[in-house]
Amino acid sequence: MKKLKLNKWSLVAVIVLATSISGCTKLDETLYSELNKNNFYNNKVEVMQAALRPFTHMQAWLAPTGQNGYYYHAELSADQLAWPQKGRHGYDGGDHFRQHYHTWTANEPRMRSSWTLIWTGVGMINAALTDLEALDYASLGISTEEMNAIVAELRVLRAYHYMKMMELWGNIPIAVKVGEPLNPATQSRAEVFAFVQEELETYVPQLLPYSNAMVGRVSAAAGNAMLAELYLNAEYFTGTAMWDQTIAACDKIISGQSGGLNGGPSLATNLNETFSNTNQLAKEALFQFAFSRKGGFTFGWGGFFMGYDNIREVLKVGYGGWNAFVVIPTAYDAYAENDLRKKEWFLFGPQYKYGTTEQIKGTEEYNGQPFAYVNSIRRESEGDLTSEGSMAEGEENSGARFHKYKSGTLDDPNYQENHYIIYRLTEIYFIKAEAIMRKNGGTATQEAVDLINASRRRAFTEDDWAAAQYTTATLTLDELLAEKGREFIFEGKRRADIIRFGRFTNGTWWDHQPTGDARKEIYAIPATQLAANPNLVQNPGYE
Repeated sequence: MKKLKLNKWSLVAVIVLATSISGCTKLDETLYSELNKNNFYNNKVEVMQAALRPFTHMQAWLAPTGQNGYYYHAELSADQLAWPQKGRHGYDGGDHFRQHYHTWTANEPRMRSSWTLIWTGVGMINAALTDLEALDYASLGISTEEMNAIVAELRVLRAYHYMKMMELWGNIPIAVKVGEPLNPATQSRAEVFAFVQEELETYVPQLLPYSNAMVGRVSAAAGNAMLAELYLNAEYFTGTAMWDQTIAACDKIISGQSGGLNGGPSLATNLNETFSNTNQLAKEALFQFAFSRKGGFTFGWGGFFMGYDNIREVLKVGYGGWNAFVVIPTAYDAYAENDLRKKEWFLFGPQYKYGTTEQIKGTEEYNGQPFAYVNSIRRESEGDLTSEGSMAEGEENSGARFHKYKSGTLDDPNYQENHYIIYRLTEIYFIKAEAIMRKNGGTATQEAVDLINASRRRAFTEDDWAAAQYTTATLTLDELLAEKGREFIFEGKRRADIIRFGRFTNGTWWDHQPTGDARKEIYAIPATQLAANPNLVQNPGYE
């Protein structure tokens, strides 16, 4: 019987042998430290269960399902979303304040959770790779080509974990075997980048093309999207630009060489298609979590994004939320009034019971009063109608709210069947356009303009499009960043983008002044991990 143990800086992890995926988004799932191999790896199905377990676990830290993972830090430290205190709710020990103001320390409990969740995923991958290497896979009816693709999926997925950890913490250990070494040493961001690059460049070509059968797995489309993201950030991470490589990776996706769903890939024809409760085979999707209420593993965005239970009456749904994330006023103001995204992707203004003209009532500051979301975060119930407000002055109706993913109503046969999209084709268009512009000294070419206009076109009516479309004169790099923010709001992309554009520590947005401290572009390694592993080195500025 083989014991599977993770490194000291991670939870004890294992490939949990369950057909249900619901546990992977809960911190209280049962994790076992032993796996009796005599009772497992008996057929191809069990091999695939072991190989896919790390991907289902990734839902816990990447998707906005209420976990304290990558998503929480990628959005709340940036310039679009915040979790302000709303009266007696939401202070939470100041966690969300420190994210907004960039005053976090090495003792943040949510950062510890993020570290643990992601490293647990790495441990699961390493354990699975070790076990698969020892299999007589031919006796299980698995061909060499199939096994190579499975191993490639795991190694590409591990590289993705490292890419995201490099983004958060910069200098981290690299471990490819469980418990070897027991206390791995910190390696530089440049070394981690080189490791991720080599792994992706080696194993992405071995991945299978994206197809309907590959939903919930790592395909060539996902791998090339990872490469495009890595290359796009190469200049920031290493000092050496890789614009040609970025464009080449994008072209492998845009051309269809990497595969696609339902005849894709192609851009969605409207704003809601990719995020709807029938998005399982959306043509724009390149990499997605296959959530399903019917399958018992619902994409539960309600915690972070829904208001209190009175929102159930508005949407005719069975879930409420924590009244947590709000859109900050400057981010909502970034949309033109005739931008259809402003109507389709947000809850704003008076809120009515579903299918009626009866306005719902508030439950806190506006208890018993008609309820409407407003584009301000201040104590309007106490007479403040003019100040900019602050993180400490929110109310139950402060800020526009999330309505990008739509679950459908309780009586909808596809209620809460939404998949969560990790990469979509629109992002590849934006990445390629940015690479073209940066290669061209920051000036847009017609190709770059066409790529961005192809996406933006969906956000305006025929009458408004002539004035709304970009030209080579109006599509500057600053405008590309602004448009990317409007298009990808709520998708967990913003922190990385504003870091690459030099805005993370030097930008000003609602109730946030620049720190001017570039050291804040990476987080502190959690103090508990430094205590557990003497070979870790704290990042500069947090010693």
